[in-house]
Amino acid sequence: MDDSSALARLDRRVAECRACPRLVEWREEVARTKRAAFADWTYWGRPVPGFGPADARLVIIGLAPAAHGGNRTGRMFTGDRSGDVLYQALYDVGLASQPTSVSAGDGLELYGVRVTAPVHCAPPANKPTPGERDTCRPWLVQELRLLRPTLKAAVVLGAFGWQAALPAFSEAGWSVPRPRPAFAHGTRVALDGLDLFGCFHVSQRNTFTGRLTAEMLREVLGTAAKAAGLR
Repeated sequence: MDDSSALARLDRRVAECRACPRLVEWREEVARTKRAAFADWTYWGRPVPGFGPADARLVIIGLAPAAHGGNRTGRMFTGDRSGDVLYQALYDVGLASQPTSVSAGDGLELYGVRVTAPVHCAPPANKPTPGERDTCRPWLVQELRLLRPTLKAAVVLGAFGWQAALPAFSEAGWSVPRPRPAFAHGTRVALDGLDLFGCFHVSQRNTFTGRLTAEMLREVLGTAAKAAGLR
């Protein structure tokens, strides 16, 4: 089985997971009640697998799908304002085929980049518990192992993702420094043949207040793309 087939199989298994009762109840309730603006949508309402090619050289790790974003569309960072910011920036630095991401069938392609998260279900108030993070970690570990042959760089969005990603990289076979490096925007950590970058999350709280600007995001993504050999 080639890496593409193995990753597709993993994605299917992720989408069938029911390991966290609170998250299962929430994601399915949101899919039933919907938001008025999306009343004509059939919500995905399941765990959202990663998105991007199996031979990605750069991985972007977020937090979790949004209730009316990825939980609605079935694709990471698709259909919400955080995704609007992220995919515009990816397009600006030459890593995406288009600047928008509105549905799983909109034709968007990522160039050498895969987008994923340490928690695959939409959580209430966008806040997974540490237990839910740890329960979901094996999926990220397996994904990183499958990506490892080509992976050269990673961008982790936010402190929660950073705390979840470091042990996942360790379990996937990379040597993570001890003590574990602290999260900071723009930080860069060298692992075994992989450069790990920290970036403020593309949440509305960060982008609306100017804590994370489009220029700041493009700078991190552009530097990571160069480290990955994509620019």
